[in-house]
Amino acid sequence: MQIRNARMADSREIARLSFQLGYEVSESHVEKQLEKLMQWEDHQVYVIEERETEIAGWVHVHGRHVIESHSYAEIGGLIVDNKHRRKGVGETLMRNCEEWARNKGYQEVRLRSGGQRKEAHEFYRRIGYQNVKWQEVFSLRIEE
Repeated sequence: MQIRNARMADSREIARLSFQLGYEVSESHVEKQLEKLMQWEDHQVYVIEERETEIAGWVHVHGRHVIESHSYAEIGGLIVDNKHRRKGVGETLMRNCEEWARNKGYQEVRLRSGGQRKEAHEFYRRIGYQNVKWQEVFSLRIEE
């Protein structure tokens, strides 16, 4: 297995893995999003390739800039294929993001994880992350 930058050809696999965590996105949606993200210097998507046509996991990291805090890197998403969990794939992806953040001049990596994802929380603690905040997420759907 090798880690590399995501390519447009990974869209189907990224969508497949997203579905494993309950995010029902189409291949075409992933393609559109990847196309945007690949143009922005402050976003990076990595995959771990199992075989040429199959990935074991993916991660999206990006810069986050807000007025009330220093800028930091944030994990936009991390998904490891069910059959590859507990084999170091997630940690490899996260460490790659940490290196990306370091190279971009960020001094912190943050992430958000749904309250129900207890296994994910244990994983993050095991690799050195601390839970520093509890929050609720509110959303308003804006219709066209």
